Amino acid sequence: MNILDTSFVVDLFRGKENIRGFLDEESVTTAVTYYEIMSYRKRRKLKSEGTVLERFFTEVPVLPFTLEAADEAATITARLMDIGRPVNALDVLIAGIALASRADRIITRDRDFLEIAKISDLTVTVY
Repeated sequence: MNILDTSFVVDLFRGKENIRGFLDEESVTTAVTYYEIMSYRKRRKLKSEGTVLERFFTEVPVLPFTLEAADEAATITARLMDIGRPVNALDVLIAGIALASRADRIITRDRDFLEIAKISDLTVTVY
């Protein structure tokens, strides 16, 4: 199972064709990505994109933020703070979901995930 990070979903909707090869029947995303994209959409009042986005999130499974994911995220935060390398909290939540769900990898263009991978068992593909 591959987790599509927020940056991937954004680039997909921007029409970046070179990333389509990462999509397969086991691709999933997270509730955190849903939150990031929908909050941007609502803040910008983007009505026309709404239908396409809602369809995407009904077709691609969305993994929830569970207590196990919260525990994984807390461990990540503690380890990053210990080495003086804090990263965006939402990325940590996505990584927590990935680890709790035993995902194969996260697909992203966000390099914060590389920092997370250094202190966890997370596999990251940066395009």
